[in-house]
Formats: sequence, C-alpha cells, structure tokens
Amino acid sequence: MENKKEFRTWLDNHNLEHPIVIAGPCSAETEDQVLRIAHELKDSDVTYLRAGIWKPRTRPGNFEGVGAIGLKWLQKAKAETGLLTATEVANRAHVELALEHDIDLLWIGARSTVSPFIVQEIADALEGTDKVVLVKNPVNPDLALWIGAIERFHTANIKNLGVIHRGFSTYEKSKYRNIPEWQIAVDFQTRFPDIPLICDPSHITGKRDMIFEVSQTALDLNYDGLMIETHYDPDNAWSDAAQQVTPETLLQIFQDLRIRKEQDDEVGYQSKLGVLRAQIDVIDSNIIETLGKRMKTADAIGALKKERNVAVLQSKRWNEILGKMILAGEEQGLSEEFILRVFKAVHQESINHQEKVINK
Repeated sequence: MENKKEFRTWLDNHNLEHPIVIAGPCSAETEDQVLRIAHELKDSDVTYLRAGIWKPRTRPGNFEGVGAIGLKWLQKAKAETGLLTATEVANRAHVELALEHDIDLLWIGARSTVSPFIVQEIADALEGTDKVVLVKNPVNPDLALWIGAIERFHTANIKNLGVIHRGFSTYEKSKYRNIPEWQIAVDFQTRFPDIPLICDPSHITGKRDMIFEVSQTALDLNYDGLMIETHYDPDNAWSDAAQQVTPETLLQIFQDLRIRKEQDDEVGYQSKLGVLRAQIDVIDSNIIETLGKRMKTADAIGALKKERNVAVLQSKRWNEILGKMILAGEEQGLSEEFILRVFKAVHQESINHQEKVINK
C-alpha cells in the first residue's frame, strides 16, 4: 500500500480550522447520560461524539457495555445536536448493528488490531463502506501489525481511513497507562503522511491530569486530531473513571492548547535552524562512533569470558551500571524512563556481541 493524497479527503471535507476532536464517554451508560454529554459538547470543537457500546474488559465480571440499545442513544444525540457519532466495533455483528444505526465513524480497538483474523472479519463486514474507519495501534509495539491492519481495510475498498495512537502496553514501571512510544507513531506518519493520525491521550495517560500534556505533544508532532474521553461525572463513570475529563475541562483544554505552524520560511529562522541541525548531526555521529567503541570493548570482554568460561550476564554489574547512569542522566536533565530504555538497549546489544564471540 502506498501513500495517497486521497486518504485525507474525509478529514479535509470537514473544513476545520483546528485539529479534529472525537470526544464523549468511555462507555454509554444511560440515555440521559449520552444526551447530556452530547448537548454539553455540541457548540465546541468536537466533531464526533464517541461512546463505547461494547466494552472489551481484561477480566470478566466488569461492566462490558450496554450493547445495541446504546446505538439508539447515539442516534438520538446526533438528531438533537448535529454531532456525528463514533463507536468501537470488534466483530461482524458489531459492524452490522453499527451500520444499521448509521454510526458515522467506527474504530478498531487495540486488542482487535493485534489479531489479523479479527481485523479481516471486520474488514470483510465493512467492505466498500463510506463510513470513516480508524484503526488503533495494537497493544504491543509492532508497526508492521498496525500497517497490516490498515492494508486489510484498504484492500476491502474502504477509502475513509485513519489511525489512532493510544500507546502500548508494558510491564515496566511508567507514569503512563500505555507508554506512548512516540517514535512508532512518527514512523507510521513518515510512511503514510496523508493517513490522518489521531492521538488518544486518555488511554495513553490513564490520568485526567496528564491529558493536556500529551495532547500538546501530539499537536507538536503534527497529529491531525485528538480522541478524549469526556463525562460530566467522571469519578462515578462505569468504566475508566480516572482518565475521563468533564466537558468544562475539555473546553479549557481546547483554549490552552497551542497549534503550532508546520513550517516557517523566514530566512533568519531557517538559518538558525540549519546551524542547530548541523550540531545535532555532529553529535549523532559522535554517539554512533562511541557506541561502536563500546561494542568493540564488549567483544573484548566476551573473548575474556570465553577464555575463562564465565557466563555472559553479570546481574550485579548491570544493576550497578544502571544505577550510576540514572543518576548521571538526572544531572543532564534526562528522565529515568529515557535512561532505562537507552541503556537496556545498549546492554542487550552488548550481550549479543559477547554471545557471538563466545559461541563463535
């Protein structure tokens, strides 16, 4: 699949002067709840009213959605407010019911994207539809799997496509519910610059007080829009209470967000930017050279361990290095999360080099 300007047509047709916004409750709970939220959002920057109808939960026994009746509530909300409607679908039956109730936008959840079988079933059910179909990233950081899902919908002659970045699951300690791994979304954007890219800060953060920060980062990276969970009483929401914001807070977020220019052709700016980028290029080259020297040293360590029949992994030594690097990183204004990721990658490459020497 190749990038096409036509991928942006559905978004461009909205003629918006701001990033597109999809907002509404994590779950449709009652008719009154859906209608009240819709009316509180109708005169804002929100284009699509979202609500979960079927809720895939990690473990059974939790609230799993009101089911098809909630689609009628979305229809009524659209009729009363003019907001377009959006919900998640996870199988053919969901698709058929959503189309029957004229839902305008359907998204594929992260748990569904991870399975090509599920994606293909949904793509077959949607074949040729003119509805907007957005695909969330899979729960694991796998760009090929994300692209593969989009390709299945494209092959099914679905033209109004887009993706949602909602972060990636991890067992590591993090301030995020789902680690953003911004580079994966940027790589997708680089491959397909005309497929609309929307950020879901609610699922990335899991905390309402971080929504603004992540939303601003997304806009700074030229994302095309935001999907933000919104509830008039978030603390008592039936699902994902901690990550939902009130409509009032959402409107304040809209006011506070800064939409930056994609480019500035002013000569002075371009000249200063060129100098700074040249400095970055030199530093990057030095980093690569330094890493190469480190791996040559790792090769020497591997040879010594082979001679003495010593195991590759030395946990005590590794923990000492990590502790020192975290402290050194803090002094340079680098986050612990960043240092952990960088040095875990460096450590793994060192292990690979030593094992190659030992097993040669």
